[in-house]
Amino acid sequence: MKRALIIIDIQNDFCPGGPMAVREGDLTVAVANRYAREFRARGECVVALQDWHPNNHGSFASVSGEPVYTLGELNGLAQIWWPDHGIQGSVGADFHPDLDRTLIDAVFHKGEDVDVDSYSAFFDNGHRRKTELDRWLRERDISHLVVLGLATDYCVKYSVLDALELGYQVEVVEEGCRGVNLNPEDSAIAIEQMRNQGAIII
Repeated sequence: MKRALIIIDIQNDFCPGGPMAVREGDLTVAVANRYAREFRARGECVVALQDWHPNNHGSFASVSGEPVYTLGELNGLAQIWWPDHGIQGSVGADFHPDLDRTLIDAVFHKGEDVDVDSYSAFFDNGHRRKTELDRWLRERDISHLVVLGLATDYCVKYSVLDALELGYQVEVVEEGCRGVNLNPEDSAIAIEQMRNQGAIII
């Protein structure tokens, strides 16, 4: 059984001071570094994901003209209108400065299609296009994923659910995740959803 650590969206825009700051989002960094060091010491892979949007991405409230954090529709899919975030090449889209990039074997981008949002590390929200992550993992015979990052109730949850659907064994490092929590219970519900679908919560 070959394993990989998957670090989800530990980017400046999602940490304190960013436009989509997740409460205590920066506390995931030390956990990610600790796990990454352990994985690399065992010769196991470490992968990081980045939200990587064009500056006119359809999910942005500034593009839709709708209020931030309200619900609408984008390209036939339910869509929350987010603050501008994860813009390609911006400081905000960069990894948190304390995340040790020397431990990362590969970086994958998501959310590059202007007309559809992409929470999952594997697919856009409509499951119309895949990222390169699944192919990369399978080329290396990796079947077991350990996942952490931001945010529990969106990109972590959808990445984990898709990974399970694709046949991976998945563990979620709860201490290495923090949630958006538009509703106070959203992260707790996400943890239960992941557990109920077969993820092991550690």
